[in-house]
Amino acid sequence: MGRNKKGEPPSVRVYTVCDESRYLIVRNVPALGCIDELVKLFGSYGPIDECRYMDEEESEPYTDVCWIKYVQVSNARFAKRKLDEHVFFGNRLQVFYAPQYESLSDTKEKLEVRRKEVLSRLNSGQPKMPKSQGSKSRCNPDIFVGPLLAPSHSQTSFVLPQIASYDGVSVESAREEGLEDSPVRRLPSQEYFSSSSMNETVQLVREKLDEGKRMLQ
Repeated sequence: MGRNKKGEPPSVRVYTVCDESRYLIVRNVPALGCIDELVKLFGSYGPIDECRYMDEEESEPYTDVCWIKYVQVSNARFAKRKLDEHVFFGNRLQVFYAPQYESLSDTKEKLEVRRKEVLSRLNSGQPKMPKSQGSKSRCNPDIFVGPLLAPSHSQTSFVLPQIASYDGVSVESAREEGLEDSPVRRLPSQEYFSSSSMNETVQLVREKLDEGKRMLQ
């Protein structure tokens, strides 16, 4: 947040990744020799690598300027957002980024960290793909299609599975329990599949099975 004259609403300032830094300059620190307390305050937002007074910087009377180096940029960003204008021993602290103190490796690390943060946010917004069901498949419990048996002279009988059901009860079970005449839906004997070509194939197999029966009799 920017600083305006007293009584005016604060202005908003936008920081880019180049403006941000793990180096901070803290102004308006009371000249009471309270640097240990300042380190403790800023250290609550992340590990600090170094902290010292900046005697070469001009300051207001009875105040000091401190230089703080965080281990990570994210900690410095958090501390600046929380402690800028924070009241410390009666004075409002003024916290600034100090990218001018960065080395080449500091800048490269900062840009790499931001790149990873952006990628992480983009990936977290993508919808998750449904888990694969593997080789398992779901079948309609009301319809079961068994294997079609080709005619063979060694067989004495030929069975084509019925493609019908009584609310989940197979046709054979229904016959045994006397449910065949119950008022339940039964599929037409000629319509097994939604595809007409598949129905024709089933009908052709039925005819061949009937013909094989007649030959064996």
